[in-house]
Amino acid sequence: MGTAHTSVPEVLDALKDVIYPAGKDRLVSAAREAGASEEVVKALRGIPAEEYTNRADVARSVRVDPDSDLATNAAQRAEQARRGGKPGLSQHLREEPKTPIQEEFDR
Repeated sequence: MGTAHTSVPEVLDALKDVIYPAGKDRLVSAAREAGASEEVVKALRGIPAEEYTNRADVARSVRVDPDSDLATNAAQRAEQARRGGKPGLSQHLREEPKTPIQEEFDR
């Protein structure tokens, strides 16, 4: 399943009245009862079917558009693109040039 075009804060807002622990089906039902958008419901349908102990567990499991919750503006995204890397890509996965010290150690 792909990513939903919503944000983590929107998903969590739809779940503000949920009592944890809660399963996936309960989270989806709670979002519908709260009047959440179809995109929020879609994001919740895409999470693994397990018990979630708190909102942080849900936030880590929901798949949303990578740019939606990074809280970056256009200038920050442009700088990130110039330095290399894709939005949402962890720093340790980015290609970076080696420093002179690292090059010396590699010899």
